[in-house]
Amino acid sequence: MERDFEAELDSWCAKIRACQERKGLDSCLPCELVLECADRQNFVQSVHASMNKGKQGNFDF
Repeated sequence: MERDFEAELDSWCAKIRACQERKGLDSCLPCELVLECADRQNFVQSVHASMNKGKQGNFDF
């Protein structure tokens, strides 16, 4: 079964936005947990996966 990289990215975007709204932030950067946040790490990985469609190092812009 092929992964739906765009759907995964959309899901992580929604989770990140919801967290930012709960904390009253416009970005993850001011958050004190920015470097430790598992959701943000998953979001970043999802961005990379959606850009390269699961192939290491090759990006599809």
